[in-house]
Amino acid sequence: MSRISRNISIILRAERLIAQRHVAVAARRTGFYAAAGLAVGLAVIMLNVAGFFWLSASLSKPLAALIMAGANLVLGVILVLLANTQNAQADTTAAVELRDMALMDIETEVKDTLSDARNTVTGIRRDPLGALTPDIISAILSTLLNYAKRRKNNPEE
Repeated sequence: MSRISRNISIILRAERLIAQRHVAVAARRTGFYAAAGLAVGLAVIMLNVAGFFWLSASLSKPLAALIMAGANLVLGVILVLLANTQNAQADTTAAVELRDMALMDIETEVKDTLSDARNTVTGIRRDPLGALTPDIISAILSTLLNYAKRRKNNPEE
């Protein structure tokens, strides 16, 4: 049973590490989205004004505005693609493997324990006295030894 409790502890630790990495990546991704939003907001305003005035000098005002909107859209897509490249999978591979090994070990331990229990029950069905005799003798000897030790330590009883 100590292997099972150890493996459960390993599984919980691995799950905690995986969750921590996912939270860290989510926080970093959120930071990128926030920075992208701020950068796009400020840059778009300034670039739009400057680009619009520059383009409106040689093109019509509606066409200058359309070109500036397209440039803003491309910048936004690039920043979103950058934010989506963040991935926790590479950081958590070792923890996932450790968790899976612990789960397999628990499964094997439980199967072995169930097999031992089935064998014991089968042995008791076939020969109840023969299967229980070693346990009974062991319990009786243990009790007799404890009694003898107490009598030796306390001869007054």
